[in-house]
Order: sequence, then structure tokens, then C-alpha cells
Amino acid sequence: MDNSDAKEILGLKYWLQWQVLVCALILLLTTALAILLLRKRGSRERASLKPPDLWTPCWRNLHPRWLLFYRAFAFIAMAYLLYQTVAAFGFFVFFFYTQWTFALVMVYFALATIVSIQGCRIYARKPLAQTGERDKFIKKDSEDIDSGKPSVSKQRKSKGVIKLEFHHNPTPTEQLGFLENLLQIIYQTCAGAAMLTDIVFWCLLLPFMTGEDFQLTLLIGCMHSVNAVFLILESALNRLPFTWFGLVYFVLWSCAYVVFQWVLHACCFTWWPYPFFDLSTPWAPLWYLALGLVHIPCYGLYVLLKKAKNAAFSTMFPQKFVRASSEKKQV
Repeated sequence: MDNSDAKEILGLKYWLQWQVLVCALILLLTTALAILLLRKRGSRERASLKPPDLWTPCWRNLHPRWLLFYRAFAFIAMAYLLYQTVAAFGFFVFFFYTQWTFALVMVYFALATIVSIQGCRIYARKPLAQTGERDKFIKKDSEDIDSGKPSVSKQRKSKGVIKLEFHHNPTPTEQLGFLENLLQIIYQTCAGAAMLTDIVFWCLLLPFMTGEDFQLTLLIGCMHSVNAVFLILESALNRLPFTWFGLVYFVLWSCAYVVFQWVLHACCFTWWPYPFFDLSTPWAPLWYLALGLVHIPCYGLYVLLKKAKNAAFSTMFPQKFVRASSEKKQV
């Protein structure tokens, strides 16, 4: 492509095409709807999360340190793969959505490692962290919920004479801080994004990228699979809830990437990393609409995985498996 063609693509005439305006409208409406839902229900969704859910495994007799070890290993392994990718291809790799998502998953495991370290300290010094008392409390709590009996806190409301309550004096460690809320948000965001990148790469892009210009290597294959594998294994160990509301964060993440691409093309770049981002074709609005809609099944796939995990493990291991606090209320 010569300089005249590049100037024509980046010129004002290009950005005033009708399909560009329609795509911008799709992007604006999607972002506005996501922000509206976030402001309306975001705080309510995060309030149902309990601090122990962030660092306690979903397996009753599994010490939190094992979840800490796994998270630290996942972070180190992903950091090494990202380093190898940048060393091989340069920082230009962050031009692609794959590296955005991969880096986000790595950030999640870094934050999760920090939260797990804090949780292990709490677990070591709290009386409830002792194995016998912890198992007794969790078992009693599960039996009350399954049998429909009111919990101690509910009895306290119905009977004025009962004053006992598990968290009678909340401490700072029992309240979610910025780091804990950020961890839950990133978890829901990168899970959907990992599903999207891996499915699109293996099912849509790779079949059409065979040839001399592209060669599938072990490093490229790992970049498009390790993120989802580590997250699925993480979900098999942790107690973090995964609700449909997280789709809002996932959509905002993808919208931010689209805006990033548009800004780059308005300033200096003349090509798109993915062919379905091209705004010069009249089919661009359909492509952008399809990209927005595909977020639903990609995120829904992870929701189904979490639901299948809860259903299968609670049936096969009723005495060993523990649900998240917010999920217990829905049983």
C-alpha cells in the first residue's frame, strides 16, 4: 500500500462513511448500556461476596496455601510465556486482543496470589481457622441452609434474646476492600475474554491462516490455550462466584480494546489486526454487531462450566465440596 492509499484510509472521508457511523453507534450504545447496568447493580452484586471466598478453596479439607501455590505457579508460568512472546515478536504483540487478555489473566493471578497470602495469614491467626472448628461451622451452616432452618443471624432478628452472631464485630479483614473487589471484577472479565480469544482463534481464524505467511508454533498455541486452561483449573479450586452480571465487565473490556484500535487507526496505523474490524466494507456493521452478540455465548460457556462444577461436585462429594457464600443463599 503506497502513501496516497494510506492517507486516503486515514483521512476524514474514511471516518465519515455511513458504516463507520453505524459501527460507532453500536459501540456507544453497548458501552452506555453496560455502564448503566454497572451503576445500577454493581455495588449490589459485589456486596454478596464474602472475604473468605477470595482465598478459601472450595474443598473443605484443603488448606488455603495450596490455592496460593497454584496461583503463584500460574502467574510465574504466564509471565514467562508473555516474556518469551515479547522477546520473539516485540511489544507490537500488544496490538492484538490475545495479548491484552493474556496480560489481564496474568494480572488476575498476581492479585489472587497477594490476596491468598493475606488470607493465609488470617487463616493462621483466627480461631475459626482451626480445622475442627472450621469444618464444624461449615457443616452446620450447610445443614441449616439445606434443611431450610434459619441461620444464627436470622434467629437473632426473630428472637431478641439471642445475641450470638458469627461476625459480631466486623473487622477490616472481614470487609471487601479495593483489591478484593478488583480481583472479582478481573476474574469475571478475563474468564469471558479467554473463552472469546481461544474460541475465535482455534475455530475461526486458524482455519483461514494456514500458509507461508503464518505458522502455528508451540508458543502461539500456548498463548491461545494456557490462559483458559489455568482459569478453568482455578475455578475448580476456588470459591469465587461467577454470575451473569460479570458480562458487563467483559463487554466494557472489549469496548475499550475497540476504542484503542480506532484511536490507533485515526492517528497512524493503516491495517487492522483482525479482518472483521475493517471499517471500509459495507458489511462492517454486521460484523461489529456479531462481535457484540458473540460475547454472550462465550461468557455463558464459562457460566455453564461453573454451574456444572457446582452441580457435579456437590453431588459426588457432598461432605467435601463447599459453595461460595452467595451461592449458598440460592440453594
